[in-house]
Amino acid sequence: MAGAIIENMSTKKLVIVGVILVLFQVFSFMVGGLIAPSPTTAVPYLATKCVDSVHHNEKSTKWFTPWGPNQCHKIRDFEEATVKKIEANNIVFAVHIPGPKIEMSPWFQFMLVVLQFEIAFKMYNQIDDGAVVTIDVGLAYRDDTFSDWTELAHSVEQRKLSCNFTAVKTFENEGRYYDCNLLPFMELGSVAHKYYLINIRLPVSERKKTNVGIGEIKDIRLVSIHQNGGFTKVWFAMKTFLTPSIFIIMVWYWRRITMMTRPPVLLEKVIFALGISMTFINIPVEWFSIGFNWTWMLLFGDIRQGIFYAMLLSFWIIFCGEHLMDHTERNNFSVYWKQVGPIAFGSFCLFIFDMCERGVQLKNPFFSIWASDVGTELAMAFIVVAGICACLYFLFLCFMVFQVFRNISGKRSSLPAMTKARRLHYEGLIFRFKFLMLVTLACAAVTVIFFIISQVNEGHWHWGEHTVQVNSAFFTGMYGMWNLYVFTLMFLYAPSHKRYGDEQSLHLHLQHFIRRPYPERLTISSYMDSPPLEQFRVKCLAQGHNGGI
Repeated sequence: MAGAIIENMSTKKLVIVGVILVLFQVFSFMVGGLIAPSPTTAVPYLATKCVDSVHHNEKSTKWFTPWGPNQCHKIRDFEEATVKKIEANNIVFAVHIPGPKIEMSPWFQFMLVVLQFEIAFKMYNQIDDGAVVTIDVGLAYRDDTFSDWTELAHSVEQRKLSCNFTAVKTFENEGRYYDCNLLPFMELGSVAHKYYLINIRLPVSERKKTNVGIGEIKDIRLVSIHQNGGFTKVWFAMKTFLTPSIFIIMVWYWRRITMMTRPPVLLEKVIFALGISMTFINIPVEWFSIGFNWTWMLLFGDIRQGIFYAMLLSFWIIFCGEHLMDHTERNNFSVYWKQVGPIAFGSFCLFIFDMCERGVQLKNPFFSIWASDVGTELAMAFIVVAGICACLYFLFLCFMVFQVFRNISGKRSSLPAMTKARRLHYEGLIFRFKFLMLVTLACAAVTVIFFIISQVNEGHWHWGEHTVQVNSAFFTGMYGMWNLYVFTLMFLYAPSHKRYGDEQSLHLHLQHFIRRPYPERLTISSYMDSPPLEQFRVKCLAQGHNGGI
């Protein structure tokens, strides 16, 4: 029976492999830090106030453009609208994305837009508690500056205001602005067109209590966030390079397993499944989003990541269980259903949450599950359930790791009294477990450290004449690190071409024990209980030397 490569590899070779992996890890961080730009760009916009001459009871099919050819008739503020007797229902807030002389690109991958109201304080027009703004919004696109706008989406949405007035509410402070939170507004899963136009109306109806008690809105500001095209190219290049790397090692790993005379054990199957999930993430299907308007790419990416992380968490549980070295019959997935069940349930909750958000946005990009109280409670319920499952997983994983180390301590005390084959078998198990735990802890620590650094700094460091993009380094470094982690697992835990006992060594073992006196040969029963020597037992019985066994 073959052992794993990590059990038969010399210390020198293992150090060489480790150095090579560290160099690749450093390179993955450098690619993001020195080559790629910042992952995303945020562009602020101030909505232009356009006048719609159509009566508010009639339906207007006209798109209002703030600049360029056929631009709308604009007003500076609502005071001008009052002087010109323009009703609030005839005012359209128009935003052209992007600004003049700039084009959007499919390389931007997605577009997230948040909204903020600028509301002035008035003693007789204050914001009511729990005030809700009704927004009649339309989104259009075109690919040149002269063609007509084509409607992409239209919806009537509601957003709950969350504003705070920091000064004392007196007549002297009238005209000062509320401090209002940013509100979710729109998310597109692809940026397939060059120009986008947003038209926002705030319909007022005293009878229906629509947009009543929301204060005196002065302006609407939008912030558009999209992925940088330069970062997208670096990201695609990494995925294109890593896909064949993981796929080749996965095929090589499974070929080694199938060459064995025994069926694959559970741990080998789980490592192979982990390689499949990593390959699923790596496949650069995003290249097609450059030429096709695939709005579902964000949802697809979330599903791929969820599958990988669920598989990774399941692997850690099974790996610890297979190294407990107890008397429980393992090597069966059903043994771990109580541990893997919460992982699957938590992943399913996050999938439902994602479908409730981004699934609906495939039809209505203005939808947000956080916009309503019911949606917020539902989303929080899914997150809380997933969080509870994560805590239960962490506690149980710590318990299993503690059990393994406790059993290791017990086995170490009895190792000298064991036969050589049994001692080598347990030493191999101990070494494999400690090695993987060390690598896993290192990966987790690096992930946490770089996540904290990316949150507390401004996004880049200046290092001499070079600018290091920390956020880009975090994304490319973490992506490269988990690929290297899976690569290392499949390489080091693949069956080795070296054997515990080939035909010649089995014959020597046989002759050695036959020549010994009968009392001494009685100890071979404990010697033969080791799984690596089942082949030796069969060989002995086949040749008729069963008297001392």
